[in-house]
Amino acid sequence: MSQTLKQKPTTHGFAKAAIKELGWWRAHKFLFLRRLSQVSVFALFAIGPWFGLWLLKGNLSASELFGVVPLSDPLATLQVLMTGHQPELSLILGAIIIVLLYAVLGGRVFCSWVCPVNMVTDLASWLRRKMNLPRTSEMPRNLRYYLLALVLILPVLSGITVWEWLNPVPVLYRAVLFGAGSGLWILAAIFLLDLFISERAWCGHLCPTGALFGLIGKVSPVKVSAVNAKDCDNCMDCFVVCPERQVLKPALKGKQPMIIDSDCTQCGRCIDVCAQRVFQYQNRIALKAENNQ
Repeated sequence: MSQTLKQKPTTHGFAKAAIKELGWWRAHKFLFLRRLSQVSVFALFAIGPWFGLWLLKGNLSASELFGVVPLSDPLATLQVLMTGHQPELSLILGAIIIVLLYAVLGGRVFCSWVCPVNMVTDLASWLRRKMNLPRTSEMPRNLRYYLLALVLILPVLSGITVWEWLNPVPVLYRAVLFGAGSGLWILAAIFLLDLFISERAWCGHLCPTGALFGLIGKVSPVKVSAVNAKDCDNCMDCFVVCPERQVLKPALKGKQPMIIDSDCTQCGRCIDVCAQRVFQYQNRIALKAENNQ
């Protein structure tokens, strides 16, 4: 890599090299699969109230799979505990199941592969590129951890799960599934914030749910790795599209090619847009076992 990675990213001809080299499908594969995953999760919830087929009942805060398996948002569960009320055993069990699931898959996989708000923020990011808007100053990334602490302190002071009234994830589900659109202003505010004020502000700097899933995912064996970092031609397309671009440089320039930073959402877009096939998903436990043979 003869050029420095400090070069300003450009959106001119974005991902054209990947499309030319790999074809349209391979240059968009993980983006398409993510959208399919997000829509599929939503559809599982929607077919209940819409068609009376309750495969997944509830929403992403708390639900039941096939009426038997409880699934609960760990942050919502923690808030209930912080109010001083004793939650139902199913809520605690559901939170444990989700924590274990994302500890294996990677915590912020939720952000890019499940969370419906990601589609709103990705739309804002796409429009920024199309409108060629200038880069804006970014908020401190640790701000989301302060907000996470605040979300957990407020139930102690108020006795209610304050964040669940504002959390854009259940707000979006309530609006689409049940026509309760009074909270849609929150989603509009997030979209405008990301588009005009601070790039990737919500998912990258503010969301307390993402902060908690990032902490959960620290132990995950599944990571994106710059396995062919030597082939990087410094086109900067991965930096343009990455929602957490600060995680890329250590993998490309450092001695450790694997992105171990828990801020990585494992969205796979760096894999998509790289014509040089620099990035891949890897299982670090399997990789370590292979290297020890």
